[in-house]
Amino acid sequence: MRKLRREDWQWIQQWFQDDVLNDELGPLDEEWLDHVLNEVEGVQLVAESRGRPVGLIGCIWGNGKDLPHAITDIAVAPDLRGTGLGQRIVAGVLNWEGHPSARSWVAYVMPDNDRACRFFTHIGWQYCGIEDEMHCYQLAISSLPVRS
Repeated sequence: MRKLRREDWQWIQQWFQDDVLNDELGPLDEEWLDHVLNEVEGVQLVAESRGRPVGLIGCIWGNGKDLPHAITDIAVAPDLRGTGLGQRIVAGVLNWEGHPSARSWVAYVMPDNDRACRFFTHIGWQYCGIEDEMHCYQLAISSLPVRS
């Protein structure tokens, strides 16, 4: 896992030509790129395998006490969709040494993104209902890696 860089924009634009990815997370534009490159309260990470980008995951940091870290988006390379890579990307961000200490993690999913809802249920995140008009999933605190 590494932080997103400006030069990643070219392959990200290619990924988002995929209808499924674009429908679920897009469209992305250079305003999004500038935002994530300058984000100080979170990070956009790139998962790589053998030097090839295979996933993106965005996070906003909580306060380490009562506000959890939040996964804002997950994208898997379109040709690798359905291979279990999404689960490995989530595990990678939970274990990434660059994040501040956290007591819990949440993920918010758009109401019409059934695939993402099934994904978080499948990987063991607890469904917490609707918050701010989005489905909320939370990782059980007992299963979190401890960071200090």
